[in-house]
Amino acid sequence: MSDEQTNPNAADSAVSSKIVLFHGLSQQEVLVAMRAVKAALDNQKGIAFAMSTETNMQWKVSDLIEHVWEEHLQMTR
Repeated sequence: MSDEQTNPNAADSAVSSKIVLFHGLSQQEVLVAMRAVKAALDNQKGIAFAMSTETNMQWKVSDLIEHVWEEHLQMTR
């Protein structure tokens, strides 16, 4: 069951969430960038990171944001 089914406001929370999408960086570059982003934020909780993939490059941005946020919520429970 998706988070949206158990929480009807999941899509709304995704819209107001903080998500950083990386494209064209190596895994090492992404790790360095993630650390830098977290260090620059007062509140490091509630931020999700994602990398582009061949699959998600075809998605609408709103769909990608919702998907990344749902995964973030599942991983941080």
